[in-house]
Amino acid sequence: MATSNIKVLISSDIHKVWELVLDIENYSAWRNDLSRTEMVNEIKFIEYTRDNYPTTFTVTLIEPYKRWEFDMENSNMKGHWIGVFTSKGNGTEMDFTECIKAKKWFLKPFVKLYLKKQQSQFVADMRKALGGI
Repeated sequence: MATSNIKVLISSDIHKVWELVLDIENYSAWRNDLSRTEMVNEIKFIEYTRDNYPTTFTVTLIEPYKRWEFDMENSNMKGHWIGVFTSKGNGTEMDFTECIKAKKWFLKPFVKLYLKKQQSQFVADMRKALGGI
């Protein structure tokens, strides 16, 4: 199992950050890596990459403006994501941790690098969506 963590300070109010992160249906409007998202029900959604590759997410915990957790799975991996949000003055500290297990042995050496890339892209896309901050 590979674990990756990223902790960043975003120069935006925690309410704006939280609303953007939990606005799943509009992810494709600001996330560079997705073509669309589909809400299955209150706790389950599917993200589709630009190549239409689906990953299913099941929300396991929501503490408004504090913490969001979900399980995720596709044909290549299975794992868990934890996002912790903390108000810091006029900004928001985000602390994201992902634990992923590759389903295919030949993917195992690349999982950690993939996670780091995905986390960095998510943060870059968020900064751009929140006004380039």
